[in-house]
Amino acid sequence: MPALVGVIHLGPLCGSPRYGGALGPAIAAAERDARALEQAGFEAAIVENYGDAPFVPGRVEPATVAAMTAAALAVRAAAPRLLLGVNVLRNDALSALGVAAAAGASFVRINVHVGVRASDQGILQGQAHETLRARRRLALDAVALLCDVAVKHSAPVGEQPLAEQARELAERGLADAVLVTGPATGSPVAEADLDAVLGAVAAPVLVASGVTAETLSLARRAHGVIVGSSLRRSGRAGDPIDPELARRFAEAWRAAR
Repeated sequence: MPALVGVIHLGPLCGSPRYGGALGPAIAAAERDARALEQAGFEAAIVENYGDAPFVPGRVEPATVAAMTAAALAVRAAAPRLLLGVNVLRNDALSALGVAAAAGASFVRINVHVGVRASDQGILQGQAHETLRARRRLALDAVALLCDVAVKHSAPVGEQPLAEQARELAERGLADAVLVTGPATGSPVAEADLDAVLGAVAAPVLVASGVTAETLSLARRAHGVIVGSSLRRSGRAGDPIDPELARRFAEAWRAAR
């Protein structure tokens, strides 16, 4: 399980509202970000279709899968030492597995793997039963499922303690790792939330939002981090990764461990 993961936010892809008619710029930007992460010393990169907002709540179009596969293959070629991950937003685990199969990815991220969440895309419902069976059917048992608990940009449907949600995610949903986030992209994780999840599961726990080089004291208690916004000079997700910021973050992470 990689401990230091950088996020590559793809630009708008084929068919999305802001797509400009050519895939080349998004591919080139992904390659540039991948090289920056590899040279900085990151262990892995996760490719996600961040530029496709507003996101589809369920299964994305075939054109999106094709574009993400092209981007993932380009990232692998540009930065071969990085482990590759895939996240098909907003919650398309089956398409993520398909991209992983074609591009040789090591893991996928699933925002809602078990349970139900209310989001700006509407109701998101976990499909762990479908995802696990598809992984077996595709002979992808080595592809890890990194699954969010109480994922950002969503709210619970009903009441259930966070620790119980995490336990069901790992023990009943068979998540390979549990991701803890703040309420929104770039928002820090609450210490109490991290404590609750760490105390509830034996699976690896990663902090997956709001980590900066200056705030690693909390994140270092987890098994790893997924970092995106703080690697951008602007601090905004979707902007280019700054190679110097990425290098400083990787150095700070290693020093904190």
